[in-house]
Amino acid sequence: MEKTAKDYSHIKGWGIDADPKNDPTYPMRKRANEDHSGYSWKRPPLQPVNIEVLHSIERPNITAVFGTSAPPSGLSGMLRRYAFQYGEGSFGHWLPLLLADRVNVVEGILDDLKQGQAPNIWAERGMNAEWNYNRKGLLQNLAIGAIVISAAAVYFSRNKD
Repeated sequence: MEKTAKDYSHIKGWGIDADPKNDPTYPMRKRANEDHSGYSWKRPPLQPVNIEVLHSIERPNITAVFGTSAPPSGLSGMLRRYAFQYGEGSFGHWLPLLLADRVNVVEGILDDLKQGQAPNIWAERGMNAEWNYNRKGLLQNLAIGAIVISAAAVYFSRNKD
């Protein structure tokens, strides 16, 4: 196969980075070893650890900043602790984290009910926007859900004789 030069000048912006004088990273690439004044900074103090923080086994320490609003608790917390026993490259890490998120939703609903508040699942799942902008898809999902729940109810309520 023969290589031929192609003309891409009709594409807007083509070759914009070809001129090294117009490359914003060009001076940084040519920086001398003794001139690193742009890299010197004092590390700020780390956030204090006053709750349980889960971190990857690939990292020897925790990150400089982490969330404190929802520490691991309940069954979802147990699943998260289990997941962080594995490296981030394995399914043993990510699948339990996905399951923990789903379990945490159910725990949140049960916690709301325990406190005497009925969760507004319609609004929390964005069904108003779904109704306004994707009515057909919403009705389809509700119909599929109703069929699955009805089939499960029929299956579990029939006589096993």
